[in-house]
Amino acid sequence: MHLAQGLSTTRTSKRKPKKITKAQYAKYEVEWRQHNKDMRRRHLHDMQFDTLNDYIDYRQGRYKTRKHTSEEFKPLKWQPYQRETQHIPSLSSRPTGVATKPEPKVYTGDLIVGIATMHKSNAVPVMRGTDQAKDIAKMRR
Repeated sequence: MHLAQGLSTTRTSKRKPKKITKAQYAKYEVEWRQHNKDMRRRHLHDMQFDTLNDYIDYRQGRYKTRKHTSEEFKPLKWQPYQRETQHIPSLSSRPTGVATKPEPKVYTGDLIVGIATMHKSNAVPVMRGTDQAKDIAKMRR
């Protein structure tokens, strides 16, 4: 089914805004104060509304944000970062000492009798005077 010429299904005329009742006005005022308080708490001071009518327009979708002038948003002149402290040279540029090789660590006591192997090649020390060797020998998978 075709539309007749000149007729359309979309409305092009704007609706009149509804009148705000006193109860709605009081409700908007409480919400406006709470909104401004929340924006201050979040450090978004530029998101606050100066007047109640601005807040009502914002809530009803009629609020236009203010245009920023070009002076507010001048690009910053870019400069590479430069260290403020002067360069402090190290004590010496040549190594002065030679590190000696540490002695290998060797067990010199008599507390550990030997090393037993448990599950999946797990090496466990066996101490003298305990039943660890018997316990490890009886252990099964």
